[in-house]
Amino acid sequence: MQWIDSHCHLDAFEFSGDVAQLRDQARTLGVAHCVIPAVEVAHFDAVRLLAYRMQDSYCLGIHPLYVPQASEDDLAELEAQLSCYRDDPRLVAVGEIGLDYFVPALCTDAMREKQEHFYRAQLKLARQFDLPVVLHVRRSADQLLKHLRELAAAKPWAGIAHAFNGSEVQAQEFLKLGFKLGFGGAVTFERALQLRRLAAGLPLSALVLETDAPDIPPHWLYVTAEQRAAGVAQGRNTPAELPRIAAVVADLRGMTLEDLATTSCANVCAALPKLAMLV
Repeated sequence: MQWIDSHCHLDAFEFSGDVAQLRDQARTLGVAHCVIPAVEVAHFDAVRLLAYRMQDSYCLGIHPLYVPQASEDDLAELEAQLSCYRDDPRLVAVGEIGLDYFVPALCTDAMREKQEHFYRAQLKLARQFDLPVVLHVRRSADQLLKHLRELAAAKPWAGIAHAFNGSEVQAQEFLKLGFKLGFGGAVTFERALQLRRLAAGLPLSALVLETDAPDIPPHWLYVTAEQRAAGVAQGRNTPAELPRIAAVVADLRGMTLEDLATTSCANVCAALPKLAMLV
């Protein structure tokens, strides 16, 4: 079986000492490909170089958590890089972009306005360079959808709503616009009832799998704040966890791992069409 980790931050500092070994470990477990999204301009070179070094792919974008320190110059640099690398077969999307209405510092009127400005500007760049988008969705699904609809024009969108955690109605709206929905470590928690219902009940064609490593660890790696205070180390989430996350999704859907592997990989390639030439 072969898997695609549709969202993995291999450039994160948590992986700086052993990224090659971690990638090799994941590959031996069947993770044939990782999509590495950028989070800020300072990471653009790193994700591109990692994608080539690891034979993976990358996205360029400004994450909403990095919008507070971003400037118009960053948007100009993103446009310049997209123009320069538009024909790079390993550049598969604009991302990670979106809106975050969970972090309190991002929920002031000024920060909401700045986030929306950067999100909308990056959607326009995706249209300009005919690229899919990889979306950050955290308590922001309706506002994300609003801008997608306004900029849809005659051409449908392509891309992934990463770490989807919205309602079934919101899920259906993203699907109508042409998106796939990313499921990762969060779906492994038994208390995530709504998310598990979506993973079980949405059309199989809607689902892609991800780790978001090193973030969103699955339940077997998660350590509570109380445990951390007591000295218990947080388990490190890596792309090697993807097959085990997939096993949870397959169990929820009552299907074989083989069928899920085949279909989920096809779904990622549909969401990010340039991947088809790489995997």
